[in-house]
Amino acid sequence: MILTQQIAKHFREIHFGGNWTVSNLKETLSDVTWEQATTQVQSFNTIAILTFHMNYFVSVVLRVFQGQPLTGNDKLSFDVPPITSQKDWEKLVNKSLTEAEELAKLIEKMPEERLWEDFTDKKFGNYYRNLHGIIEHSHYHLGQISLIKKIISEK
Repeated sequence: MILTQQIAKHFREIHFGGNWTVSNLKETLSDVTWEQATTQVQSFNTIAILTFHMNYFVSVVLRVFQGQPLTGNDKLSFDVPPITSQKDWEKLVNKSLTEAEELAKLIEKMPEERLWEDFTDKKFGNYYRNLHGIIEHSHYHLGQISLIKKIISEK
């Protein structure tokens, strides 16, 4: 398996399962209601905010892979649209999973040499660094989502 296929597999596993943490976004969110997703626990971000935040960066990177310019702003990455129904929540979850799969497919097709090229600008490092960064970022926030879900479920 070439390196880009392995990275795509690793990225896909955080979203759909099969990684060694035995935790993935799809399964973790599968039984979360919109009320739970928007429940504030202490001063933590809500599950909905964290889901949006994770997907925000996937969306930004996906657009770059689709040939668009890098446009994103860390300040906007927590600006989840209002979620006032199960339909709103499911729309966010579906967007997150759909875009993750789209990005995984593009990573798989990427020539391995491109991993060592600058990700749009030298200041952002190379593609390899950014792809692993998004995987690490997703694992970090998935852990938060799992803990918040557990706290809400125990109440």
